[in-house]
Amino acid sequence: MFGRLLTQLLTPEPTPLPAPEARLALAALLVRLARADEHYTDPERARIDRVLASRYGVSPFEAAKIRTEAEVLEAEAPDTVRFTRALKDAVPHEDRMSLMEALWSVALIDNDRDPREDAMIRQAADLLGVSDKDRAIARQTIEKKQK
Repeated sequence: MFGRLLTQLLTPEPTPLPAPEARLALAALLVRLARADEHYTDPERARIDRVLASRYGVSPFEAAKIRTEAEVLEAEAPDTVRFTRALKDAVPHEDRMSLMEALWSVALIDNDRDPREDAMIRQAADLLGVSDKDRAIARQTIEKKQK
């Protein structure tokens, strides 16, 4: 599956991804975000695992396995656009706020708004077709939950 996903992400016009590959694309996007500030920490890994377990109804063990595969995928993929394009095709527009909340939950787990993470979330929101207003609402939702 990993090789097929990487091939799919690298093609100029990828077709929509099946569910298991779409969740790997989300996991890779979350890993890329966590690595954006050059400090990929255990709390970030744990948050990614929780997001995956909650979103996809998998065990913590399975979530950690998906994240581990995503770490390799993220290192191999040339750009963030590939992940967001795959997610945009796989996730209906009305469900994309949950993607923004997932991104913010990883970015804010360390209680630090790093400008590189902010920039990546802004880019992901634009590529996913999520407005600036909705991106801000997603951030505020996560900030309230983390208090």
